[in-house]
Amino acid sequence: MTKIWLTRATAVLLVAGAVACNTDNITATNRNPNNPTDAPASALFTAATASSVGRWLGGYDFGQTEILVQQLAETTYPQEDEYVNLQADRTSTWFDNSYTTDLVNFRKVVLKGQAASQAGVFGPAQVMQTWEFDYLTDTFGNVPYSQAARADSGIVTPKYDAQKDIYAGFFTTLASANAAMAADASGDPGLGGADPIYGGNLAAWRKFDNSLRARLALRLVNVDPTTASAQLQAAFSDPGGVFQSNSDNAKLVWPGDGVSNNPWSVTLQTRDDRRMSRTIMNIMVPENDPRVPVYAQPVVDATYFPNGYGGMPNGLSQDSAGKWFRFASRPGTIFYSGTTSYGTFGTSAGASTPSYLMTYAELMFIKAEAAARGLGGLSPADAASDYKTAITASMNQWGITDPTVIANFLAQPSIAYQGGTAGLKQIAIQRWIALYTDGGQAWSVWRRTCQPSTIAPGPSTIVNFVPRRFFYSITEQSVNGTNLAAAITAQGPDNFGTRIYWDTQPSNAPTCN
Repeated sequence: MTKIWLTRATAVLLVAGAVACNTDNITATNRNPNNPTDAPASALFTAATASSVGRWLGGYDFGQTEILVQQLAETTYPQEDEYVNLQADRTSTWFDNSYTTDLVNFRKVVLKGQAASQAGVFGPAQVMQTWEFDYLTDTFGNVPYSQAARADSGIVTPKYDAQKDIYAGFFTTLASANAAMAADASGDPGLGGADPIYGGNLAAWRKFDNSLRARLALRLVNVDPTTASAQLQAAFSDPGGVFQSNSDNAKLVWPGDGVSNNPWSVTLQTRDDRRMSRTIMNIMVPENDPRVPVYAQPVVDATYFPNGYGGMPNGLSQDSAGKWFRFASRPGTIFYSGTTSYGTFGTSAGASTPSYLMTYAELMFIKAEAAARGLGGLSPADAASDYKTAITASMNQWGITDPTVIANFLAQPSIAYQGGTAGLKQIAIQRWIALYTDGGQAWSVWRRTCQPSTIAPGPSTIVNFVPRRFFYSITEQSVNGTNLAAAITAQGPDNFGTRIYWDTQPSNAPTCN
């Protein structure tokens, strides 16, 4: 199946139709009759999924948010670590390209599926739309949503929706998609092999739908606990269910054929300036976390870390960062595809390492926190069990399966669930660790919970706080300026310090106090 979806994705990365920031008219004069501007829904879905996963779990993640949230750090070119490269000239691509490629194609899939009454086509596309829009709004705040990717309807300068309304739209869309997939006709061929996540399995998509709904619901707990609790309960009680094991994980297994590889492995083919951050290693190593040898490699020079593993500080100047090249751990060998431009690390299997859109482990951390808070109809008595299940699932996901090893880790006083605010902090920190390779989600966990509390700006950062959001796209300033200006007026100054909607009430988070 991987060869099939790879071929489709490579052939059909269309940019047909303008989107959020494109005001050019496509006319018959400039159309090439030998280069069609449309494609079957199946091919569009494949292309949009591969593109969106590669973006948000690739460059955005590995290149920026993993560093921002201090799971990785930089040695040679620390501009991201200094927040210099987190300004609009380097982050506009995440905004622009999502609207001009993935979201256009997902919308086309939805329209084609709805026209054909095929919930097996439009349902998964609506889930993926929501998954991608979440990264956009949690990165920038208010963004085009209700009018986005609708140039085919004549909307070339879409309004920016308030994040509160965007989240309400998420819940409506996910509920509708779930119901449609539940009622889907048995004869609907769906996406089949064109679906690189679940191979057209709608039962699996419904579990992802509900699990994603739970993720988004908990995000609102500090600003709208009533909605958070109601949506958590709706997600957990839906007949379609949520993730029940790691076999339900939403993941994209890359072909690893040199054309479409795991995005971390692609970057690591030619760059050797990423090292583990001191922040994450200072939490994991003292606790003898069995995931350390998976997440990281032993140091080359054990001067600072005689036990073999350690990380470097974030936010250093180029002169200060360079010395950590040999002293800090590289990312784990599973993210390398063998021979690189600077040495041999890992094996060719690294190119096929999956990218995880959402996991059973994360779902159980969400459930543990909801239970601890008494939200979503869950009992606080279940929080400890859910917490242990979540950590175990994360261990298993990364290949640690020895029950004795896991039990010994869970039995440590620093890891054993403590309950109360201390327990909420444990849940947040362990969720943050489990989200390694998904920096965007880890950043959201930190912003909402203030955990780990050791995340702080380094000595050479251009602002003296960890950014709460990214600057808006430079492109939007020139082609959708009026709507952008309205969004900034409504949300606050376009800078690192303005808090997005669900991040505006930190005092309501017991783990921040």
